Amino acid sequence: MNTSAVIQRWVPGLQLVRTYEREWFRSDLLAGLSIAAVALPIGIAYAQLGGFPPVAGIYSCILPAVAYAIFGSSRQLVVNPDAAACAIVAATLAPLALGNANRYADLAIVLTFVTGLLCLAGGMIGFGNIANFLSRPILTGYLNGIALTIIAGQLGTLLGYKVPPGGFFHTVAGVVSRLGQTHLPTIAVGLSLFVLLLVLKRVVPKVPGPLIAAVLACAAVYFWGLQHRGVAVVGAVPSGLPVPRIPALAVADLKPILFGAAGIMLVSFCSMMTTARGFAAKNGYSINVNQDMFALGMSDIAAALSQGFVVSGADSRTAVADSAGGRTQVATIVAAVAMTLVLLFLTVPLASLPTAALAAILISSAFGLFDINSLIEYYKISKPEFAQAMVAMLGVMTLGVLPGVLVAVVLAILHLLRVASRPHERVLVLADAQDENALVYKELGEEGPTIPGLLIYRFDGSLLFFNADHFMQRVRSLVSNAGTKPEWFILDAEAMSLLDITGAFALESLRAELADQKIVFAIVRERTPFHAMLKRAGVAESIGAENLYLTIHQGAHAFLAQRSLVSRSPEVVGHQSH
Repeated sequence: MNTSAVIQRWVPGLQLVRTYEREWFRSDLLAGLSIAAVALPIGIAYAQLGGFPPVAGIYSCILPAVAYAIFGSSRQLVVNPDAAACAIVAATLAPLALGNANRYADLAIVLTFVTGLLCLAGGMIGFGNIANFLSRPILTGYLNGIALTIIAGQLGTLLGYKVPPGGFFHTVAGVVSRLGQTHLPTIAVGLSLFVLLLVLKRVVPKVPGPLIAAVLACAAVYFWGLQHRGVAVVGAVPSGLPVPRIPALAVADLKPILFGAAGIMLVSFCSMMTTARGFAAKNGYSINVNQDMFALGMSDIAAALSQGFVVSGADSRTAVADSAGGRTQVATIVAAVAMTLVLLFLTVPLASLPTAALAAILISSAFGLFDINSLIEYYKISKPEFAQAMVAMLGVMTLGVLPGVLVAVVLAILHLLRVASRPHERVLVLADAQDENALVYKELGEEGPTIPGLLIYRFDGSLLFFNADHFMQRVRSLVSNAGTKPEWFILDAEAMSLLDITGAFALESLRAELADQKIVFAIVRERTPFHAMLKRAGVAESIGAENLYLTIHQGAHAFLAQRSLVSRSPEVVGHQSH
């Protein structure tokens, strides 16, 4: 691959420059301004959630978004601060910083940079398929737990008093115990804005509700002097562009930083891909997951260099871009330019923004993050996967955001092992009792005529160390419970793409057991890796080349010919229902 192709492969934005059409700009301009109108107040609110000064939220909306526009593969995705990522950042850094704001800022830069490096490395080595690692129910449960934790954490700010940080239930208990400290002007501002956000979202969803709420809140503080009545405000927001900062870091901080960065990478990327794939499917194009992991890494590094914090795909802002008619990533660049102008010329009004307004925006966003409909759907369709979602959600709520990542990962691994260790299985029976040539798969336990003496079994999964015993038990059960003692046992290995040493030895043991019962063991439709392991383990030689067939047709023909049931080559029809 030449240099030009490599650059085009890793920098898709260059292709956009060459192919961009002038008539798209009007749509992208309007979409970009709409994104900025929503992203600005949400960015400030998420900065508060992550434990940062308000301006850091604006920083995190500018260069990271531009970086994704250059390196990402989605046309609509907006990369901005994200609720789940911010919650993990706060959970990672608060115990390390111990209330020291400068140390918190330094640790945040390192955490963001390390997260970016992990994403860069993952994208370059093809690790983007990790987006499929957290199943949808587990990711839904995790994000629901995040949403409830955010809501609980903002209740104190909404009511006008401080609540010590802790898990969901601890925080809710703290809020309830301090209800007598409620500050009426603060709760009046917060609740009225929260109701306004809900109404705007339902009645006029295309209107930038967070911006309207922020403007009205600032106006209320200015005209009614709410700041002098005890309503807390954001305070001065420095103007100008950020400059890179060299952080101080202790060696002892590296381990928790790496753990936090790995959790952020997993959750933020999986969440981002859910959003990116959804809008790509809607607009008729595909996503390159490895390229997007690389792009997310570049976005995080851009955030670290501009005193921002980790970012992810922002579903609410992406929805704004799409609904406003954004055609390309130029809309994101327009939004970044608009927010840069705010940083340069309009930071003074932001000082009057009440923290209760930010709490209202965060709680409103968290309500959008909480997905009750999917939980209901999981309950109806699959009780086990509903249980996985609930365990992931409760893990976040009880153990905390960061341990909740570990709970989600463990659940994902257990889910994979459970599915792989108990794969689907089927046997072949006659489709027509009068026609011994018409074979079709049926579910185990279903009634159906069989060819006396022939048992054909399909195991829909790789044969590996963790399911080899299950495989052996199932075969023994089928043989012993067969109505007529089998003379031949044929294993359809088409779905057994992988075979390890344990699986190979299990097949040899099975062959020997069947041989002791005077039953021929044959294999059909084996894949190349499967056969290669059989040969290396010596099992192929034990089975015998005469008992290895390319098709079910050949295997069944060999059995029927041996039994002299037919005098011609049968036409065997194999029908697989996947």
